[in-house]
Amino acid sequence: MFERFTEDARAVVRGAVGHAESGGARSVDAEHLLLALLDREGSRASFALAALGLDAHKEDVRRELGEARRRAGLSRADTDALADLGIDVLAIVSRVEAAHGVGAMSGDRDDEGWWSGRRPFSRDAKRALEKALRMAVARRDRRIGDEHLLLALAARPGVPCELLADHGVTYTALTRVLYGEGEGEDGARAAG
Repeated sequence: MFERFTEDARAVVRGAVGHAESGGARSVDAEHLLLALLDREGSRASFALAALGLDAHKEDVRRELGEARRRAGLSRADTDALADLGIDVLAIVSRVEAAHGVGAMSGDRDDEGWWSGRRPFSRDAKRALEKALRMAVARRDRRIGDEHLLLALAARPGVPCELLADHGVTYTALTRVLYGEGEGEDGARAAG
């Protein structure tokens, strides 16, 4: 599949690996893909993000991704659902961090040299990459660009989708900006 990636999409994947490594993550997650997309300039995805006004909020998104990582990657929807069951995720995070240090629930490790070789992609990151492929195929695009990665993150439930939507970057808004369309037949097929 990676042979079909444009140079911009490959740069996003390399950037995601870099974010995972610099953060001490055990695997490359969908959140790392979003961080790498936020770093891009001069690409279709960066154009779409700028057109939707996210440039002014990139640092907010980065901070919110860090907060979600501290909650073990739980979205606010997950946290709210657990609260309905009487489980206070933030209280649990506070207790764990008091005992084991800040970020203990993120799954990241602070010690250097614990990992040799490449970091694997998490199930969620793999699904986002597969979704990007399906979206490119549905649009009859010959290559997978960084815009397909962004669309995939905006279409899949989870923290990246939630944070993008909080800032007005939805799948529908992205298809409008990238392709000049709402969620028509192609958009509905790609989102499925």
